[in-house]
Amino acid sequence: MRRILSVLLLAMLFTGCYNSGEPREKVLKIYNWADYIGDSVLEDFQAYYKQQTGEDIRIVYQTFDINEIMLTKIEKGHEDFDVVCPSEYIIERMLKKNLLLPIDTVFPHSPDYMNDVSPFIREQIAKLSQPGRPANDYAVCYMWGTAGILYNKAFVPDSVVESWKCLWDKKYAGKILMKDSYRDAYGTAIIYAHAKELKEGKITVEELMNDYSPAAMELAEKYLKAMKPNIAGWEADFGKEMMTKNKAWLNMTWSGDAVWAIEEANAVGVDLDYMVPLEGSNIWYDGWVIPKYAGNPKAASYFINFMCRPDIALRNMDASGYVSAVASPEILEEKIDTTLGYYSDLSYFFGPGADSIQIDKIQYPDRMVVERCAMIRDFGDKTKDVLEIWSRIKGDNLGVGITILIFVVVAAMSGWAIYKRVQRYKHRKMQRRRSRRHRK
Repeated sequence: MRRILSVLLLAMLFTGCYNSGEPREKVLKIYNWADYIGDSVLEDFQAYYKQQTGEDIRIVYQTFDINEIMLTKIEKGHEDFDVVCPSEYIIERMLKKNLLLPIDTVFPHSPDYMNDVSPFIREQIAKLSQPGRPANDYAVCYMWGTAGILYNKAFVPDSVVESWKCLWDKKYAGKILMKDSYRDAYGTAIIYAHAKELKEGKITVEELMNDYSPAAMELAEKYLKAMKPNIAGWEADFGKEMMTKNKAWLNMTWSGDAVWAIEEANAVGVDLDYMVPLEGSNIWYDGWVIPKYAGNPKAASYFINFMCRPDIALRNMDASGYVSAVASPEILEEKIDTTLGYYSDLSYFFGPGADSIQIDKIQYPDRMVVERCAMIRDFGDKTKDVLEIWSRIKGDNLGVGITILIFVVVAAMSGWAIYKRVQRYKHRKMQRRRSRRHRK
């Protein structure tokens, strides 16, 4: 009940529209993914901002479900969001299109908490840089994770999920779910298609996932078509529930969703686990940016800094199941779990001294896992071609022109869309977090 009331309060306080008669510097407009922030964090930021600046701030908080919808609102609609949370490829695209403002890192009365972002994460974000626009000046990573396989240990041996081959195994036909993500599907198919070459060290995961040549796209489509008869559904969010109820046995998914599903499954006696196949996979990054048309970049910078504060980062991690980019000693201390029967090398993330620690291997992958993974970059002008492949695979019978039109129409329906997103947000909170147990 406390969580339900919290969501209702959040909806009432922060989803209102901006009043044009109100001074813009008194309002902070945030655009974020649903279920991606801790309880009362927004209220606590208001108190923090008042303490730091002596000024009151009202928050307008909206959520989105698709990166491209968010981008369309900013690029085409010139909406004045102050801070948004796109994925890495959209950050790269926004930098290419000069749609971002630099983030201020000087705060007269507060430390720069952004300095606690892991150097490993900074190195990855730096790959998104454009001429004259270093990515780390324009984006601060919020959460990150891997793509892998969530599986039911009662029906699927551990050895089977060591390879993406299991998704093509007819033995599991009708028991496999795939994320409804054209980027992850493309990456998975092209990796599995070159499993032999990867094992022999003739090519890298990064090279494969960012190869959009006609030959590569043809091969990816061939493998996805071969896999399709095994797929029980292309899921955006229902996969976790189907896995916890034994309705599916394999789910190509993201690490944060896997953490949530494993916790829920344990509560009802279902034994799930998660693995990144040995061929390699995608590591993704979501980050805070300040769009070009922001009306209050000052408050946006303060907000991004606040979200990197260790105690706030921990609260956001507990709420979402995903992993903060912040690598402070406080987070490491909080996340060590001496009840675990294994040790991981996290020196790449937390630094020297973290090369053998007991920590959740799903949230914090071992160095060996990270070294066989890579980031999928922006498809650029090949996005249209990959979307057309995805449309054919799923049998949507929609050309990419129709798909893009849908994005634009949905983006234009801002008032109704906001209302519906709030309703879905409340429903998900009530249905899926009723018995959530936070990991320490």
